[in-house]
Amino acid sequence: MALTGSKVRRSLVLIGRGMRDEPVVYFWAVLSSGFFGALTVFVARAVGWVTDTVVLPALSGDVAAQGRWWVAGLLLLGIAVTLALSVAGRRIVAGLGYANLQAHHRTRVTRQYLRLPMAWHRQHPAGQLLSNANSDVEAATGVFNPLPFALGVVVMLFVAFGTLISVDPWITLAAFTIIPIVIAVNAIFQRRMSPAITHAQQLRAEVSDVAHESFEAALVVKSLGTADREEERFAAKADELRRANVRVGVVRAYFDPVIDALPNLGSLLVVVVGMIRLAAGEVEPGEVVAAAYLLTLLAVPVRAFGWVLGELPRALVGYERISRVVDAGGSLVEGTATLPAAAGPARVELRGVTVEVPTPRGPLALLHDIDLVLEPGRTVALVGATGSGKTTLASTVCRLLDPARGEVLLDGVDVRELSPDARTGAMTLVSQSTFVFEDTVRENVTLADPGDPAAPSDDDVWEALEAAHVADVVRGLEGGLDAPLGERGANLSGGQRQRIAIARALVRRPRVLVMDDATSAVDPRVERRILASLGEDDGSRPTVLLVAYRMSSVLLADEVVHLEAGRIVDRGTHAELLARDPGYAELATAYERDTERRAREAAEQAGDVEPEVTR
Repeated sequence: MALTGSKVRRSLVLIGRGMRDEPVVYFWAVLSSGFFGALTVFVARAVGWVTDTVVLPALSGDVAAQGRWWVAGLLLLGIAVTLALSVAGRRIVAGLGYANLQAHHRTRVTRQYLRLPMAWHRQHPAGQLLSNANSDVEAATGVFNPLPFALGVVVMLFVAFGTLISVDPWITLAAFTIIPIVIAVNAIFQRRMSPAITHAQQLRAEVSDVAHESFEAALVVKSLGTADREEERFAAKADELRRANVRVGVVRAYFDPVIDALPNLGSLLVVVVGMIRLAAGEVEPGEVVAAAYLLTLLAVPVRAFGWVLGELPRALVGYERISRVVDAGGSLVEGTATLPAAAGPARVELRGVTVEVPTPRGPLALLHDIDLVLEPGRTVALVGATGSGKTTLASTVCRLLDPARGEVLLDGVDVRELSPDARTGAMTLVSQSTFVFEDTVRENVTLADPGDPAAPSDDDVWEALEAAHVADVVRGLEGGLDAPLGERGANLSGGQRQRIAIARALVRRPRVLVMDDATSAVDPRVERRILASLGEDDGSRPTVLLVAYRMSSVLLADEVVHLEAGRIVDRGTHAELLARDPGYAELATAYERDTERRAREAAEQAGDVEPEVTR
C-alpha cells in the first residue's frame, strides 16, 4: 500500500487508487463535474450572445431587441437551473465517494489490527492505533471531497480554451497566464506544508495516546492524586499540537489568498487585453464581456485546484501513516485444515518449540526447545518464577505467537495449518487481564449478536455461568442475562469479571482450555470450586493447561511442569517435584505463604477475623 517516487507521482497514485476503489461513484462524479464545467463555459458564451444581440441593441433603441428580453431571460434561467442540478448531483455523488473511501480505509486498518500478532500490538500504543483509524484516515481521504470539482475544472479549462481561442488568441493567452503561476505557487506550498502537516499528524497521535493512558489509568490517577500531573502532561502535548496546527494554518494563510487572487488578476488582465483588441477592431464588445465573465466564473472552480493542492500534503501524510499499518509484517498466515471429527478433550503436543523476539542486538529466545505433551482430559499446571516464559508458552499453544522453530500439534495437526474456526472452536484461552464489553451479560458470554442462530442458547449460557460460579451474581443483576455491564464491566468486581470470562470460554465447550492465571482475582474457595468442576469426569471435560500461582490450583492438577528461563526444568506430580526439585520446592513454599496471605486478607475483609497488628 506504501507510495513510492516523487511527490507528484505519489499524489497521482493516491488519487488513482481512491478512484479505482470507487469506480462507479467517481465515474458519475467526474461526468457531472465535466458537464458542469462545459455548461459554465456555455453560460459565458450565452452572456456574450445576450450582450451583442439583446442588451447593446436594446440600449441603442432597437425595438425588436427590446422585445426579445424574455428569450434571453428564459435562456439564462434554463442554464441556471441545469447548473444547479449538476452541482447538486456532483456534490451528492462526491460526498458518497468520500464517505465510502473513509469506511473502506477504516475497515482495512481495523482488519489489519485484528490480523497482526500480539507482539506487534505491544510495540504500538493504543492512542497511536486510534489515530491511525481516525484522524489519519480523515487526512488521507480529505483530498477526495473537492476532487470531482477539480476534475470538472479540467474539462472546463479545455472547453474554455477552445472557446477563447476562437475569439482571440491574445485574450486566450492573457486568460491562461494564471495556470503556470498556480503550478509554481503549489510547488512552493508543497515544500513548506509537507513537514508541517507530518509533524501535526504525529502530534495528533501522541495527544490521543496521552488521553487514552489517562482514561485507562483513571483508578491510579484518582487513588494516587496525580490528576494535576496528568492535566499538565496532556496540556503540554495539546499545546504542542496547537503550535503545530498554527504553523499549518500560517502556511495555508499565505497560500489560499494567492490562489483566490489569481483568477481575479486573470480577469483584470483579460479586460485590459480585450479593451486593447476592441480598440483595434479585432473583437466585438460581447466577446470581451464573455471572456471576462468566463474568467469570473472560473474563479471558484480554479479554487478547487487550490483545495485539492492544499489537501494533498495532508492526504499523503495520512495515507503513508495508515499504509505502515496495512503493510506491517508479522501477520500470522492462517491455514485451511480442519480437525478430525471428534468429541471430548484433545491431545496437545509441543515438539522442540523455540520462541524468539527481535531486539536491536538480535533475536532473543523466550522459550528454548520445549517438548511437552498434554494428554487428553488431563490438567497440567505450569509453574515458574516471574519471567520464566509461562505466558509465552500459553500464548504459543493458542497460536497468539508462532514458534521460530518447532511445532505445536493439536490432535496431530500443526496449529499453523488449522483454519481460524477450527483452531478457536477447539481451543480457548482465558487470560489474567479480563476484558468485558459494554454490553449485556448474554452478549459478553456468547460474543454473538442477538438473533444469531449459531449463538449458544440461554440454557448453555446459564450452564457456563454455573460452572464458573457466577450464576448467582447474574441472577442478582436487574435483567439477568439482559443486564447491561458497564464499560469494561465497571459494575462488576475483578473476580466477577474473571468468572464471566471463564464462562465465556466454557460456553464454547472447548476441547483444550488454557488458563493464564485466570483466577487471580477470585477468592481461593471459589477458585477451587471452579477448577474442581473442570475436572468432573463426564467425558466432556477439556484438556487444561493451567498457569498457576496458588498451591490450591497446583494441587488440583494431574501433572506439574516447572519452567525456568524458558526451559522445562522438571515435570511430574506435586509430591514428586517437591522431593527432587529444590527450585520447585522453594516456589511451592512461596506460593503457600502467598495463598495464606490472600486467604487472611479475604477473611479480614469479610470480618471473620480481627486484622493483624504489625509492630
